Amino acid sequence: MTDNNHDILTILGVSIKPGEYKEANIDVANLHTSTPLNLPVIIERAKKPGPTVLFTAGIHGDEVNGIEIVRQLIAKGINKPKCGTIICIPVINVFGFINLKREFPDGRDLNRVFPGSSNGSLASRVAYKLIQDVVPHVDYIMDFHTGGSGRFNAPQIRIVKDDAELDILARVFGAPFVLYSKNVSKSFRHTCFNLGKTLLLFEGGKSFHIDDLVTNSGVNGVKRVLDHLGMLNSKFKVSTPKKDGIFIVESRWKRAKYSGMFKANSKIGSMVQKDDVLGNITDPYGKFNYFVKADHSGYVINVNEAPIVYQGDALFHISTKLAS
Repeated sequence: MTDNNHDILTILGVSIKPGEYKEANIDVANLHTSTPLNLPVIIERAKKPGPTVLFTAGIHGDEVNGIEIVRQLIAKGINKPKCGTIICIPVINVFGFINLKREFPDGRDLNRVFPGSSNGSLASRVAYKLIQDVVPHVDYIMDFHTGGSGRFNAPQIRIVKDDAELDILARVFGAPFVLYSKNVSKSFRHTCFNLGKTLLLFEGGKSFHIDDLVTNSGVNGVKRVLDHLGMLNSKFKVSTPKKDGIFIVESRWKRAKYSGMFKANSKIGSMVQKDDVLGNITDPYGKFNYFVKADHSGYVINVNEAPIVYQGDALFHISTKLAS
């Protein structure tokens, strides 16, 4: 859907000519104080025609590192394209962001109600507006997430397997890891896939936390993809990743065998060998000390940084099979 140099793009009732900047709003709902709450949609068009790219974050209100990545794209002017159109929605779940919660006020996970409904729950209505009024106008989407519940994700791209275009874009993005994962039913990614939209999902960091390495990985990856699409403004330099991304076909969680106080030893992104000590679980009384060992060799792509864990809690996400 390459935009035409002479076309006026109309999104959410706002018309944007080539070369213009406009801000539209998704009218979400009023707060219970009757204060209106809108979801800003920032649109930058170049005079020269080209693809339309959408950057989204904050589907979960506690995933602030993804929000920070999109914020930096706007603040640094990376969202001003050399050609085509760039649309930024830094905070989709604005209710969760305000209340420091992952879900909507109705308790629903926004990423499990797509494509939404015009007369459904509050979360479902927001999903519906996004899918109906914004997504049809775009060619490419980059959606930014972070780990939840204190679990720190290594910067990674998640895509479905056997999609040549996604493979190319994931390599171009240059995150340390690419994790092949199936689309989850009623997720934003699955809905966009069904609509024929090309979406890269970025994961990095943990909830309620901003990490510079994760942020830089996301921002630099965006610049590489925009440069690949011919859209990056020439004033920005593109860095080459220090290492090629590692493509992970299968992975497994190492879970806590006991409840207690937890401390991880293994670092994010490190390679571990079978029987390596990954961390330890203790009790508050100094009577118990259990060493958590790796069940197999692989790369550590997620670490639980919570100081207290319960039996069965996910501690480490470790690769089991890499792409050949």
